[in-house]
Amino acid sequence: MAAQTPVAELIQVCKYYGEGEMRVKALDDLSLSVYRGEYVAVMGASGSGKSTAMSILGCLDRPSSGSYRLNGRAIESLSDDQLALLRNRDLGFVFQQFHLLPQLSALENVMLPMVYAGVPLVERRRRATAALERVGLAQRLANKPNQLSGGQQQRVAIARAIINNPALLLADEPTGALDSRTTSEVLAIFDALHQSGITLVLVTHELEVASRAERLVQFKDGQLLADRRRSAAATGGDWQLD
Repeated sequence: MAAQTPVAELIQVCKYYGEGEMRVKALDDLSLSVYRGEYVAVMGASGSGKSTAMSILGCLDRPSSGSYRLNGRAIESLSDDQLALLRNRDLGFVFQQFHLLPQLSALENVMLPMVYAGVPLVERRRRATAALERVGLAQRLANKPNQLSGGQQQRVAIARAIINNPALLLADEPTGALDSRTTSEVLAIFDALHQSGITLVLVTHELEVASRAERLVQFKDGQLLADRRRSAAATGGDWQLD
């Protein structure tokens, strides 16, 4: 564990959707801490609550009860504008679909979060260029998404996600639309980001993808089913119960 203070902490979180007889409990008294510098994989069947937990971790949704703290700050009391600012400054997102703007170049797509953060143009270009070089796309700065392969588009999305040096990087099925070779390339980038100190939470349904993480969290029926860390001697998908 890299530090004793959690960068993200869910405290007895419940999340409900619907009303009355139609009410569904997506999260049931869930407590989970993610520590600075960790690489956490989240698994669970459809409907297990993992996507709901990811939405709350990403400040895209709020708990119905309980508390979520990001860098020690409770998010449930923040306004929508405050949450938007928090997402821009403290969080990075990578999804299965790349969500790149088709009319913009790779460089312009990566620069976009810095526009909202008020970073000057010269600095935006410098940092975006460095981020694209970091993911192996130094020669593709001017290419638009339709001129890039799926794997290259995901690399642009990763560069965009890390451009504001987020406290927490969230990846939701980031390899779901990629072939096996491209998946390995993207996972190698996540490995390098983790080694550089980035805190990473990755949702996946593939154990092979999850095995790259140092910690595996499993959900079932909105609750934490298991929390395992890789033992010092473990390799591949071998885990020890926390």
